[in-house]
Amino acid sequence: MRLLLDENLSESLVARIASRFATAEHVRHAIGAGATDLRVWEHARTHGQLLVTLDQDFERLSASRGAPPKVVLLDTHNARSSEIASLLIARADAIERFAMDAEATVLVLRRHA
Repeated sequence: MRLLLDENLSESLVARIASRFATAEHVRHAIGAGATDLRVWEHARTHGQLLVTLDQDFERLSASRGAPPKVVLLDTHNARSSEIASLLIARADAIERFAMDAEATVLVLRRHA
């Protein structure tokens, strides 16, 4: 399962989650800094990636456009990158089930879920 980490997340997350998500990439590396939400959306859709973000705008895009891409929305309230990495790794099985669910479009992950 391929993840695309949105620009609002630290680039360091790619290395931190590589043990479980080896093909994860960051938006800045994939398409450059400052890409519009629609450009990020289209890149994730075209490349078959799950879009991981803190940005609720992508939840709204998902509601209006549907999937793909699917959106993993992090509700982490100013968590450090290490905490976000731990959350993604701890919830990897749930992310995988979400990716396989034909009807699911948004998965919200919370630190204390």
